[in-house]
Amino acid sequence: TDKSFEEKLKAALGKLPIFLKPQSKTDKNAHFAIQHYAGVVSYNVTGWLEKNKDPVNDSVVEIFKSTSSNSLLVHLWRDHAGQPTTAPKQEEKQKKKKGGGGKTVSSVYLVQLSQLMNTLHSTEPHFIRCIVPNTHKQPGGVEPPLIMHQLTCNGVLEGIRICMRGFPNRILYPDFKQRYTILSKGKCDLKTEDKKAAGIILDSTPNFPPEKYRLGNTKVFFRAGALAALEEERDDIVTALIRYVQGQIYAKQGKARYQKKSNQRNMIMVVQRQFRKYIKNRNWGWFVIIRKTKPLIGLRNPEEELRLLEEKAKEAYGAYEEQLNTKKMLEEENTIAAEEIAQLKAKLNDEQGDLSSYMERQAKLSAQKADLEVQLRENEEKLAEEERMKALAEDDRKGGDREIASIKRDYQDLVVKNEKLQAEKAKRDQILRGLNDEVLHQDEQISKLNKEKKYISETVGKASDELTAAEDKVHHLNEVKIKLEQTLDQMDGSLEKEKRTKYNIEKERRKLEGDLKMCQELVLDFERGKRELEQSIMRKDTELNGLMGKLDDEQGGVGRVQRSIKELQARVEEMEEELEAERQSRAKAERQRAELSREYDELTDRLDESCVATA
Repeated sequence: TDKSFEEKLKAALGKLPIFLKPQSKTDKNAHFAIQHYAGVVSYNVTGWLEKNKDPVNDSVVEIFKSTSSNSLLVHLWRDHAGQPTTAPKQEEKQKKKKGGGGKTVSSVYLVQLSQLMNTLHSTEPHFIRCIVPNTHKQPGGVEPPLIMHQLTCNGVLEGIRICMRGFPNRILYPDFKQRYTILSKGKCDLKTEDKKAAGIILDSTPNFPPEKYRLGNTKVFFRAGALAALEEERDDIVTALIRYVQGQIYAKQGKARYQKKSNQRNMIMVVQRQFRKYIKNRNWGWFVIIRKTKPLIGLRNPEEELRLLEEKAKEAYGAYEEQLNTKKMLEEENTIAAEEIAQLKAKLNDEQGDLSSYMERQAKLSAQKADLEVQLRENEEKLAEEERMKALAEDDRKGGDREIASIKRDYQDLVVKNEKLQAEKAKRDQILRGLNDEVLHQDEQISKLNKEKKYISETVGKASDELTAAEDKVHHLNEVKIKLEQTLDQMDGSLEKEKRTKYNIEKERRKLEGDLKMCQELVLDFERGKRELEQSIMRKDTELNGLMGKLDDEQGGVGRVQRSIKELQARVEEMEEELEAERQSRAKAERQRAELSREYDELTDRLDESCVATA
């Protein structure tokens, strides 16, 4: 009973720390409570045994009792009524609907589970967890104990703990090798075998012990947070390489700027040296002669050039005159031929009509016809392709519908055959039992007759007439017995035939069950592929979080670079101010130099004049 079940529970589990007294506020009649990881749950045992029993079908019990060769199994079910063995009446035209057993916890659970799976397969579910931040409905208010209690009861913290103990992150070997080969310090490359390369990379990574990862057949498994450590190591190496490349680029650009400035400085020195030489020697006589005669070196004689040009002009003019005469003659011949052609065209137009316009229209129509034919062929090809694809899709759909319909019909036929065979078997079993009873009755009668025959043989002299009648009766009973034995043999043959038919039906049923299992395995494969896709999405989310962290770091670096740019701009402004002051001082020095050069020129002129006067 429910009470004895409660007493057994308390006797067996009463000393355990998780077995508590009832603490339910909704059910005041609870009998005990159990401490789960999410909280205390109270239970009521009223009707517990009735709801949790799993009854056995009557037809199954009848099969156990009638067909099993195990005597123990038959003995265990000897008190069970089993399926009724009486044949249904022939007058009844309507079949009674088979009544199911009472609902149990397991049957209700199976029904609800099938409904849930059908709903999940027909929809795209999304999981959202809502948490109450406080009990006062206050915006912005947070109660940490309340939130932690909800997370504990919802199983979030337990899920996180389980996740931390396992290997939630996983990456395929090719993806892992392609992304983290840089961590191997040159010990492997993209040509190395995937699993071997993964082991070398993980062994070469500093501060990454083996308990943080496991190598599988096709993937590398990581504990929670281990993949982030690998990303940090990779980011450090990539950052160092980028800084090295930037340093090399900056060095090359700096050397180019230095070489340019050095060349400019050397050229300025050359220009200054040449200008000083010019100022020093510009009034020297020989320098003046060289400066004025140097442009004339290598010049041709103009008179000779003029004579040659005149000769070329005369030759060209003679050829030009000859070409003019030839052109004039050809133009006269062309005029005559044009007049003849015009006359012929006029005559042709008068006789045949405007053939040129007709030819133009015909050419345009031919071109349009060719374009339309090309478009028509293309459209026909597209239409034929679409019709072919449509026919293939329709054939595939019809084939699938026909297969499903045939399988359903075969299953229904098998169910109907099975029910008919079960009914016929019950009838045959009933007839067979009746015949067996009759045979036993006849055997008893035969034994009685044998006794009477012995008695009559002892008293043959007294009852010869009765002996003759008894022998006739015995002969008749023997004939009846032979007929009954023949009928029994026929019934045995029909029973064997029914058994073979049942065996064939069972074979077909097992085949259908095998097909069903294969379909279920395909469904499991699809679900496994879906889980792998979800894992790849989680991996992409992890990478996205890492990239977001890198973006934050880069934004911080951009802020630092902007501050350095502002400082450099301030320094550039200071340098520009200094450059402006230097330019002003240089302009002032240039003006002073110009005045001094002018005074020097004046003194030089005066000195020349004084030299001439003294000469």
